[in-house]
Amino acid sequence: MAPDATTAAGHGSQSDALLRRILGFVSAFSMLMTIPQVWTIWVGHEARGVSVASWGAYLLSALLWFVYGLRQRDMNIYLPCIGWIGLDVAVITGAILWN
Repeated sequence: MAPDATTAAGHGSQSDALLRRILGFVSAFSMLMTIPQVWTIWVGHEARGVSVASWGAYLLSALLWFVYGLRQRDMNIYLPCIGWIGLDVAVITGAILWN
C-alpha cells in the first residue's frame, strides 16, 4: 500500500505554520530583549563591555539572512532582519561613540 501523500502534506503544512508562528514570536521577543542594551548605550552613554566585534558578526549575519530572505521572497526572513540590522547598527555605533 502506498503512503497517503495528502495526509503527509496536510500535516507538514500545519507544523510549518506553527513553526513560522513560533519563529516570528521568538524573533520579535529577542528584538524586544535587545532594546534595553540599545537604551543603556544611547541614553546612559554606557557601552563598557560591549563587544563591537561580536555585534559586527551579528550585523553580518543579519545582512546575509536579509539577502537570503529577499532571494527566497520570504517576508518571514527578511522583515525581521531589517529590525536586527537597525538594532545591530545602533549598538555598534553607540559602542564606538561611548566605549
